[in-house]
Amino acid sequence: MNDILELWVYLSASPLLHLTLTLVVFVLASRLYRQLQLHPLLNPVLLSVTTLVAILYFTGTKYDTYFEGAQFVHFLLGPATVALAIPLYKQFDKVKKSALAIGLSLLCGSVTSVVVAVFISWLLGANTVSVISIAPKSVTAPVAMGISQQLGGLPSLTAVIVIVTGIVGATVGPLILNLLKVNDWSARGLAIGTASHGIGTARALQVNQVAGAFSGLAMGLNALATAILLPLMWNIVANYL
Repeated sequence: MNDILELWVYLSASPLLHLTLTLVVFVLASRLYRQLQLHPLLNPVLLSVTTLVAILYFTGTKYDTYFEGAQFVHFLLGPATVALAIPLYKQFDKVKKSALAIGLSLLCGSVTSVVVAVFISWLLGANTVSVISIAPKSVTAPVAMGISQQLGGLPSLTAVIVIVTGIVGATVGPLILNLLKVNDWSARGLAIGTASHGIGTARALQVNQVAGAFSGLAMGLNALATAILLPLMWNIVANYL
């Protein structure tokens, strides 16, 4: 047992261990996800995050140590986001035909997301800093953290809320859309991308290329809309908090 513990201590100091661990956990979660016919509740991001958190907790590994290896995956978020332009380009004709509907949907979705987040957090007794941190929950993490910091929130709290929102949206969103009988792939993609940013978009791309393209578009435009609208809206509601 002592030999095993010594081996673990040695390996845990290597960035390669945590990079490999991250990739192995995600591959296994994705395989399980496909074997069970893409069931929303078995979203690979959700399974991977919970598994990795459990491993880090029970092994007593600090997040900074883990991130030394995981940062290589983190670096690829930028290229992966840019790559979302490819399915969008392939669906560009459909986007042009629905430009007005897309614009109105994104505007409504962006405003609704912020208003609901602020209202519920305020209703539950959250302080002003927490309310600000929660408000941009449906925006992709780098933009949401920037908005939060600009308005006086906690970027670290915002990052956690954004990740949770993305996982919940990717997991529960398709079920809600099914219950509402929203069958059009472009509409489903817009809804998922607006509500649950990159994690939801990854889910949409796995299911349908049209949904993935519209979800990627919604993710980008919602980030832009929220960055413009949220500071304006916050100046109005701040006096009531």
